[in-house]
Amino acid sequence: MTHALEITTFAPAAGCTAQDFLDANEAIDAYLAARPGFRWRNIAVCDDGTVIDIVAFDSEAQARTSAAGIMTQMADSPVHATIDHSTVDWRVVDVAHVL
Repeated sequence: MTHALEITTFAPAAGCTAQDFLDANEAIDAYLAARPGFRWRNIAVCDDGTVIDIVAFDSEAQARTSAAGIMTQMADSPVHATIDHSTVDWRVVDVAHVL
């Protein structure tokens, strides 16, 4: 069975660091863990401070529904203030190969 990855990359907001983003994720983590089809979430920080946030779901539809909820149901989360929204690259892709 294939699955889907929600992949988001961005720079931290002015005056914020990647650690500020990580620290602001408690409610987002709980929200994601409760979403149908959620498998796992990994966050990486590049040497230049760019954040790569990858969330795996059973299907593309579940990933898109969850992401929409982060922007609506979770709109008051402090995590949003830690992101430079002009730098966000967001996509959902089906996994083509698993080892």
